[in-house]
This record gives sequence, C-alpha cells and structure tokens, in this order.
Amino acid sequence: MLPLDTILAFAGAATLLAWVPGPDNLFVLTQSALYGPRLGVTVTLGLCAGLVIHTVAVAFGVAAIFQTSQIAFDALKMIGAAYLIYLAYKSFLAKPQVLESSDQRPLPMHAMFLRGVVMNVTNPKVAIFFLAFMPQFTSPDRGSIAVQMLMLGAIFIACAFVSFSLVSVLAGSLSRWLRNSDRGQIWLNRVAGLIFVGLAAKLATAHR
Repeated sequence: MLPLDTILAFAGAATLLAWVPGPDNLFVLTQSALYGPRLGVTVTLGLCAGLVIHTVAVAFGVAAIFQTSQIAFDALKMIGAAYLIYLAYKSFLAKPQVLESSDQRPLPMHAMFLRGVVMNVTNPKVAIFFLAFMPQFTSPDRGSIAVQMLMLGAIFIACAFVSFSLVSVLAGSLSRWLRNSDRGQIWLNRVAGLIFVGLAAKLATAHR
C-alpha cells in the first residue's frame, strides 16, 4: 500500500506536469476552444484510455526488472534519470507554442475518442516517461511493485483527466492567455524543468 505522503507527492507532480503545454493538452485545448468543452472531454477520455494501456505495460515490465537483478535496476535508474534530465533541458529551452485555428468541422465524438486513444498509445515517449517517473515512488518494502505501479498509474490518469477536463472547460480563456502570453508559456516550461531535475535527482539516489 502506498503511504499518504507518497500519494500526495506523486499526485502533485503529476498535476503540475499535466498543465505544462504539450501535444496532448494543447490538442485538447484547441479542440475545446474551437468546438466546445464536450469534445475536449471526449478527447481527454481517449487519451486517458491510452494511459491505461501504458500503465499496465510499464507496471509489469518494471516489476520484472525489480525482481531480476541489481544491475538491471541500476541500469533502469540511470537511464530514467538521464531521460528526465533531457526533458528538463528541453523544457528550459522550449519556445512558446503557436496555437493554430481551424476552419474544419470536428470529427464525430466516437472518432475523437479513438483519436485520443491512438495519439496516446502510439506515442513511445509516454511509456518512456512512465518508466522514468513512476518507479521512484515505489518500494519493495511495501509489497508488489506491479500493484504499486498500477495504483500510481490510476492516480496519474485521475490527475490527467481532471486537469485536461478543466482545460476543456476553461478553453476559451486559456487559449486567449496562451496565445497572448509567451512569457506565461515559458514560465510553465521552466517549472516543469525544475520538476524534472528534482525527479531525476530522486531517481538517481533511489535504492532497490
């Protein structure tokens, strides 16, 4: 079972990262701004359904690595920390994103849901991020690593759903702010960079 402090720390980091401008939340934002919050929530449901698949795959994969050997664990730890540092580097250098408008009519709701699923499942960066992000919040002393990872995945999905749904509801105001505030986007990315650095340091010093 995950302790409360771990749950709160993980949920806080997951929520902050969900608000950093990226392909998924910007897609939700633009679709919601153009066609209404209902469509944005539909896309969000699709993205979260894709996260379920990544969570299951990563949970059992990481559990196997933990049980294999210290060398395998150390290799995963160093690779994960290096990837988080890379994400921090990209975040610090990220330039403001340009939000495009569109005159095209939206796809039907079920098609937008499927698009969300496909966008998420076919993005290997999601699985890599989960591999780097979630293991540092687990511990063999708390029981099954796979179960802990599934719980963390569920928390991450809940945070992403709530955050992206709020993006959908607030799409009009958020879209205008992001279009007109390059500085706001830059600061959001810098906050993300600091989070990634902290997570990398935590992962690099983790013990099996």
